[in-house]
Amino acid sequence: MTEPAMIDEAMKIGLLMEAAQAQQRLGQESLERLATHARDLDMIVRDEIRRTVTEALGNLAGESRRAAESLQRMRRATNVRTLLWTVSIAMICAGVAMGEAWWILPSQSEIAALRARRDALTANIARLRQRGGLLDVRACGARARLCVRVDRNAPAYGPRADYLIVKGY
Repeated sequence: MTEPAMIDEAMKIGLLMEAAQAQQRLGQESLERLATHARDLDMIVRDEIRRTVTEALGNLAGESRRAAESLQRMRRATNVRTLLWTVSIAMICAGVAMGEAWWILPSQSEIAALRARRDALTANIARLRQRGGLLDVRACGARARLCVRVDRNAPAYGPRADYLIVKGY
């Protein structure tokens, strides 16, 4: 090979190497731009995901708050309803008891009449006790005749001695 051919070959190889280096630099720059673009896309995707999750959680928090408020309203309504039922049932029971008391118990005039009768009966009992009301009187024999317990040790009285002293008097 001749020297001009070698120079020409060396020149071609040098240009080829220069072109390869230029291509390598362009490829490197493209890779760096692609990596930067990928980082930017990653940040954009993360921000979008974060915004979407934040929005979804905000909606969930709002729905949870509305559900809790609704449950509290239901609890208050149930408490009011339970209170009304309890008061109603208590009033009905009290009304029934008062009605029964009014119907069964005697009135003031009846109570006064019963007291007067009791006083009269008490006076009669006291008079009977004074007059021998504590006698041991029974029905005796087959014909159930009236008999009284007498003191056999006491003397007999009357013109025919047919009266005896009553025992326990």
